[in-house]
Amino acid sequence: MSITVVGSIAFDAVRTPFGERERMLGGAASHFALAASMLEPVNLVGPVGDDFGDAEMAVLRTRGSNVDDVEHVSGGKTFFWKGHYHEDMNTRDTLETQLNVFEHFAPKLSRRSREADVLFLANIQPGLQLRVREQCQAAKFVALDSMNLWIDIAREELQRIIGRVDCLILNDEELRQLTGAKTTVAAAREVLQHGPSIVVAKQGEYGAALITGDDFFALPAYPLEQVVDPTGAGDTFAGGFVGYIAASLGEELSDELLRSAMAHATVLASFNVEEFGTERVARLTGSEIAARIEELQAMTQFSGAPLQLRG
Repeated sequence: MSITVVGSIAFDAVRTPFGERERMLGGAASHFALAASMLEPVNLVGPVGDDFGDAEMAVLRTRGSNVDDVEHVSGGKTFFWKGHYHEDMNTRDTLETQLNVFEHFAPKLSRRSREADVLFLANIQPGLQLRVREQCQAAKFVALDSMNLWIDIAREELQRIIGRVDCLILNDEELRQLTGAKTTVAAAREVLQHGPSIVVAKQGEYGAALITGDDFFALPAYPLEQVVDPTGAGDTFAGGFVGYIAASLGEELSDELLRSAMAHATVLASFNVEEFGTERVARLTGSEIAARIEELQAMTQFSGAPLQLRG
């Protein structure tokens, strides 16, 4: 099943306790596509400027992704973000953001992109997400990501597009901010009343949780001794999750299938953070993923019976 992703394609400058890169490929659509294309073909939709060269385009084409709808804005510069991660790698400072060609981005989808079986609306302005959703009537599964900024300044539009998707993927703080609920589970249950049938709460180093109408499932993050760069981990997770569902669309979206998608996504995100930017996922192999999924499965199951309790 084909997948279309609409979102940012960027250059990032990142400094972490383990080093820095002054210019590396980034952006939500880039990270998503590299992960999702492990399983299904991906169409990328997003703008780039004159500074986006053949080398970067070659990375986007990894595993056969279609870049026909990557719009080259003549005379423009590609979206740029600069950030610094603190020692704990959980907090970061945004030092610079240059929207550049992304400031006036109006998604232009070819017929091929419009007719994809699966649509992922990466973190862009909710009004644009609505316009893209209206163009992609053939999509059998639609997932959405967003951020705290849009909850603050475009809540009404965001709520409208949330009502038009099958799956909402947010971090736990954003879910609580969106709903005003005190806990992540309560927030997810509220979102489920307004359209989506699946909510995924990203929880950084603590893993992620899946909430549906009749199921709750949580996985820890895959344990790593060293995290080099967390940039793009959430989009890589989304690519793994949505890619797995796209590859399984002929089947019922059972609890078991969704749990497997969570494991696949968790493992892909773990590879992403091992190196800077897209470096690790761009050369990732299926055998590496399969081996790590087996390890994660072994870590997260137990067979002990409860002891006889007093009282």
